[in-house]
Amino acid sequence: MFLEVSKAKYLDHYRLLLTFNNGIEKTVDLKNELHGEVFKPLQQLDFFKKFQVPYNTVEWENGADFAPEYLYEIGV
Repeated sequence: MFLEVSKAKYLDHYRLLLTFNNGIEKTVDLKNELHGEVFKPLQQLDFFKKFQVPYNTVEWENGADFAPEYLYEIGV
């Protein structure tokens, strides 16, 4: 089975509650993961909050996203 994010909910700061397609929920804190040019806009909290789950992971309107496997790995 391929790991996918099926739902995402904003919690606070740079933390999201993610539900994966295996039924497991994990909280991810992305504050220290926003490196590189594509993630620069996400450092503004207002922009960070405007995410979607259009396919299998969390994505922002500028095209920034994280692999679902990576989010699962760093989640608690």
